[in-house]
Formats: sequence, structure tokens, C-alpha cells
Amino acid sequence: MRPSRRCTIVSHAQELLQSNKVTEPPVPVVRIIKKLGVRLLFSPLDSELSGIIYINTDRPIIGVNALHHPNRRRFTIAHECGHLILHKAQITKEVHIDKAFPMLMRNSVSAAGVDKMEIEANLFAAELLMPELFLTKALGSESFDIDDESAVSTLANSFKVSSSAMRFRLGNLFV
Repeated sequence: MRPSRRCTIVSHAQELLQSNKVTEPPVPVVRIIKKLGVRLLFSPLDSELSGIIYINTDRPIIGVNALHHPNRRRFTIAHECGHLILHKAQITKEVHIDKAFPMLMRNSVSAAGVDKMEIEANLFAAELLMPELFLTKALGSESFDIDDESAVSTLANSFKVSSSAMRFRLGNLFV
């Protein structure tokens, strides 16, 4: 991903946090998405299906798998919000389905960096739920061992994200 595109995506997430006056974790992603005028639906879906977004009117619809863990649902909402903000023109009038997030499940497509929209939506979701500024503040000046399961779990719990998402985010930012 071009550095300028990365900066644009991060800026969009930061602007959303600022406009919603979010200053600490956990980020109230449901409140944010509803403020954007999105209709949010939770429904039991196939276990591999994380979420969908449909934009055909002035009120986009995001569907989230109700069977997934609450932390995964939060990431799905943030990911679909990323599609709404970053890819609205490309996905309007079609149902966009997310089966697996490359950030959480590496496969040959994600490893090759081929699915640009999914990679961008994941970056947006990571910055929205685990902003670098919030992480830097939470970590303070103490050294942090990314291999310490307990420390990663404690940090992940405070952000209401999975330990694997937190470990991935920390690795991308600080390692």
C-alpha cells in the first residue's frame, strides 16, 4: 500500500474518532456507526461469514454475524465502516460480503496483498478500534513484551478486541 494511501486511511479513522469525541478505549463503535446513519443488524450467519454491507439508499445497512464473539463483532462493524468510508463508490448498489479478514486469517490472496479493499478496511478498523495514540498512551514508557500472553490479553480486553488482533496491531506499529 502506498504510504500516502495509508496516511489517508489512518486520517479518516482519526477524524471519525475526533468528531465523535472519543478520547480513550474502548471505542464505542456501535454508537459511531449509528451516528453515521447506518442501520446495524445482527443475525446468525454461516460461521465463516463475518459481515456484509449494502448501500442502495441514503441509509446503508451493515449486517454482522450474531454468533461471533462480541470482540469479533466490533471488528466486523469497524471493518464494514471502513468499506463505507473508503469504498462507498465501489460497493454502492451491491452487497459486499466479508467471509474472512486477511488481518486475522492470512491466506495466499492477503499475503500477496491482492485484495486491496479488504486490506484497507482492516487498516481502517485497526486504527479505529486500536488507535496508535491510545496504544502509545496505554503502553506508557514501560517495555512491552508482545509474546507475553497475559499482557496482550489485558491490553486487548481494555480495547475490547481479540488478543490476536491486538498482537497483530502492536506488531505492525511497534515491532
